[in-house]
Amino acid sequence: MTHQQRPSPYPDRSGVVGQAGFAGRSAFVDLAHRSHRVIVEHQHPSGAYPASPTFSAYQGFAWFRDGSFTAEGISRYGDVASADRFHDWVNGVLTSRQAQIEALVAAAAAGQEVPVERMLPTRFTLSGGEGSVEWWDFQTDGYGMWLWAVTTHARRHGLNLERWRAGMELCVDYVAAFWDRPCYDWWEEHLEQRHVSTLGALYGGLTAVVASGALDDVRTARASQIAAEIRKLTLDEGVRGGHLTKWLGTDAVDASLAACVVPFGLVDVDDPIAAATLDAIAADLDVDGGVHRFSADVFYGGGQWLLLSALQGWNRAVAGDHAAARRYLTWIAERATDRGELPEQVPDHLLAPEHRAEWIERWGPVATPLLWSHGMYLILADELGLLDTAHHGGVR
Repeated sequence: MTHQQRPSPYPDRSGVVGQAGFAGRSAFVDLAHRSHRVIVEHQHPSGAYPASPTFSAYQGFAWFRDGSFTAEGISRYGDVASADRFHDWVNGVLTSRQAQIEALVAAAAAGQEVPVERMLPTRFTLSGGEGSVEWWDFQTDGYGMWLWAVTTHARRHGLNLERWRAGMELCVDYVAAFWDRPCYDWWEEHLEQRHVSTLGALYGGLTAVVASGALDDVRTARASQIAAEIRKLTLDEGVRGGHLTKWLGTDAVDASLAACVVPFGLVDVDDPIAAATLDAIAADLDVDGGVHRFSADVFYGGGQWLLLSALQGWNRAVAGDHAAARRYLTWIAERATDRGELPEQVPDHLLAPEHRAEWIERWGPVATPLLWSHGMYLILADELGLLDTAHHGGVR
């Protein structure tokens, strides 16, 4: 089913979301339609999904990380064409940098110390270029996420991965060369650490591409080997008190760790480490269904992030706790604006309220809409059976 076959989303109903309450199925479904519309209305002609079309620091840029989860939500919604265009964009970004990637991989193979400044960026302009403003650029998680997203999308809809094979090969080569190097985390912090959520994303991407059968034997073997090394390293050095940790060697948790369970499968849903990790996140970072990033967060005062509530809900749904998952979905839906737009975070239960004003002065109001929030809403709504499931082909 394509999105053209769905009912017209949100026709002249600007006040239907907001704080009016989400007691019935139809309101959740309406917000799913609205989420799809927000995403596709802002998708660039290149296929890129801008992180946020209005937020000063994100406007005009796209991340593989945000885009991969947004594309997954769009794929589940059934808009194959939109997701295809995003994957085309990523493939083009990678293939246009083939010489750079090959040079980086060769330098690593020769034992050369490659400076951070030479690494691939984490964010790109919507046309696939590199921005002129300095950013916290060396992050590898998005490259693993894209491998997971493109293979999952293709499997769900019975698509031929040959369309994106060139980019996938380059992506695997890059990840294989630099997977164990410290880099910035999901939140673009702590360049000096090896982050468990990053390792989980790389594991998820490598195992997904191996399972797809799309690569040659040499790359398949290499990807399998590195995935095994990632898992061993994480279990050896990234588990404390029975749960996964924010980075190797710490006791702290981070809400992004839930992705190491679902969707990336670094630890299985039934593994006691998975349950302990989700429980640690809930205990340290979850207040009434709103999930903080990490306990020391000061960004915009350290609010609650909608996409992280969706990630926690996704995990609970897969584990069979649909009541808990629906509570997360409800919390997210009730934070939508009157226009049906989902922000990046909300100022509920701020961890560091004294820092909120400085960020507003620096970058303006919180990013609204954040396309990643809308993509995650679609994923969780789908897990709870609120989207038409005819298009899944047995794949969620």
